[in-house]
Amino acid sequence: MTTCSSRSRIALAAATCLAAGSSHAQTTTLDKVTVTGRSDPVVSIGGLADTPLSKSPFQASVVYTEQMRDLGVQRLADLTRVDPSVSDAYNAEGYWDFLTLRGFVIDNRFNYRRDGLPINAETSIPLDNKERVEILKGISGMQAGTSAPGGLVNFVVKRPSDDSLRSARLEWRQAGTLVGAVDLSERFGADKAFGVRVNAAAARLDPLVRDAKGERNLLAVAGDWWLASGTLLEAEVETSHRSQPSVPGFSLLGKQVPAPVDPRINLNNQPWSLPVVLDGTSASLRFSQALADGWRWTAHAATQQLVSQDRIAFPYGCAAENPDFIAPLTYCSDGSFDLYDFRSENERRRIDALELALHGKLQTASIGHNFSAGVLHTRVRNRFERVAFNFAGTGNVDGTLVTPADPSLTGDNNDRDERSTEVYARDAVSLNAASTVWLGLRHTRLARSSVDTSGNAGPSYSQGLTAPWLAISHQFAPQHLVYASWGQGVESLVTPNLPSYGSAQNQALPALKSQQIELGVKGQADNAAWTLAWFDIARPVATDTGTAFFVDGSERHRGIEASLGLRLGAWSVQGGVQALQARREGSQDGSINGKRPTNVPTTTLKLQSRYDVASARGLALDANLVLESERMVLQDNSVRIPGYGRVDVAARYVQRADMGTFTWRAGIDNLLDRRAWKESPLQFGHAYLFPLQARALRLSVDLAL
Repeated sequence: MTTCSSRSRIALAAATCLAAGSSHAQTTTLDKVTVTGRSDPVVSIGGLADTPLSKSPFQASVVYTEQMRDLGVQRLADLTRVDPSVSDAYNAEGYWDFLTLRGFVIDNRFNYRRDGLPINAETSIPLDNKERVEILKGISGMQAGTSAPGGLVNFVVKRPSDDSLRSARLEWRQAGTLVGAVDLSERFGADKAFGVRVNAAAARLDPLVRDAKGERNLLAVAGDWWLASGTLLEAEVETSHRSQPSVPGFSLLGKQVPAPVDPRINLNNQPWSLPVVLDGTSASLRFSQALADGWRWTAHAATQQLVSQDRIAFPYGCAAENPDFIAPLTYCSDGSFDLYDFRSENERRRIDALELALHGKLQTASIGHNFSAGVLHTRVRNRFERVAFNFAGTGNVDGTLVTPADPSLTGDNNDRDERSTEVYARDAVSLNAASTVWLGLRHTRLARSSVDTSGNAGPSYSQGLTAPWLAISHQFAPQHLVYASWGQGVESLVTPNLPSYGSAQNQALPALKSQQIELGVKGQADNAAWTLAWFDIARPVATDTGTAFFVDGSERHRGIEASLGLRLGAWSVQGGVQALQARREGSQDGSINGKRPTNVPTTTLKLQSRYDVASARGLALDANLVLESERMVLQDNSVRIPGYGRVDVAARYVQRADMGTFTWRAGIDNLLDRRAWKESPLQFGHAYLFPLQARALRLSVDLAL
């Protein structure tokens, strides 16, 4: 495993991989267990075989284990502090995470991968056994049959290492969260052909937010077996549990933005409030076989099974001021709101996937080809029970009113089944030593059906979807690349299964096809690296009013993103900026055409810096900065929240002792204890506001034997 202390080469990786806090990336080939370190990572989710990121015609970032620890990352939502293209999209304490990429909310059901295979992210995904998180930015039609534009997130699981590994970790953070974890790896047998890695973690959750105590745990085992030279069998399984009350958002008071509240207040604090419980088990089996002339084929199967208990005292609107529930819904002008008892017990989600793929290189005359082709079959089975969504009384933004519970199961839910088969081909055509044409095509056959919990059949439909991709790149100087790309992506959406949508709930919309044009340039030097990209994404909009869900025009996001990594003596800096012009077009509501979409900042800056203290060997001081511009709260842009800035500081000290290496970390998040609204999502036709977290201290120690 690599660490962020290898700062001498981090500038080379920073621009091509803005979030990569490590200066090495491990790459395993099918020649007998060869692991090499380098500062130019291969982003596996990009689908371009072994092409390093600096030579790939797309933008991506990679966040490694060590950088996550340095930044105090606990969950996926914390990665919004790293990359300017990544932002919040309804991130509540105690619930699963939502991300925005390039201004688009990516879909938790279709935009997430685990070692390259699809998973459902409607759960809490533990990071303790993940080597890295890859974030691909832009249209993802080449990598996914159906997905929202903006990008993909891929979790790469820790696998057995070449050398023995024994490490333990203990972390404390305010108010009283305590985490313990171990990471063990060993190889056995003749020529060390067998490898096993075990990750285990347990935590008592006690955040600064009140009434949000909980717990979580994880056990993960990964193994591999070199059956012969060039023949590798890999297996892994993880099981996780998280139980914690979720924290709902605040809102406008009438049509006014209130002053930022105390972020410790939890509006889900009724005596009858129950925790959200998220249990998950994932497992995979992968067989890789080397063939002649550098070709190889792989068979990769995976399963994910989730069980959720989704419960909350949920603030939703103000009937006293909006009796017809006309969107967008807000809280009452006096700070009160309607409170609902929501319970959806025993939600079961399962996804099974099998991918067969062939990879290799060939030469036709003077033209080289780096070719990949495969087929991915996925089956989804979601099973639910009847739900409670009942008016329980009135709450207020101070969290002082108590209401009675009403857990009556009054609403139907919808069981869903889905099957998809994706056939894809990709080719990197090398015209000469400097120029490459990249071609990709993915065709998906999709079949979906549903039935509600009363036995009434819902929509049953099938679609054929095709997503092409084309790019050209040219290396105009050593370690300098310019590229242009065009691609499409497809979404297939269904009206939310809430009673407020009436007979239209759970009905399918026409397939939504988005497209992207991107121009970019990347460069590296001895002590610096940089990227610059311009993109233009057009996407049909599925408008959600809380009572209706329909295609209504489009959103166009044009933007520039730039990153820079720099090493100057004891200083190392990496950071990036995104400037985004996002607009609505062609809506039936002419008043919002030309307006900015909600919850999307126009300008974002993320900066991480480190100073290695020469007089105290092993000591490094970190300072991190996040700046985000204003966000719109309402679609007509009549209400907005101001931008904010956040400063985090930390120190890390590496101590070498006879028994092993200790890594001590201390950090303060939101050093200035800034009070601000950090995001303004429009969810189920309701305008919500989430506050910036309060200042928090964190301490940790890692021991590697």
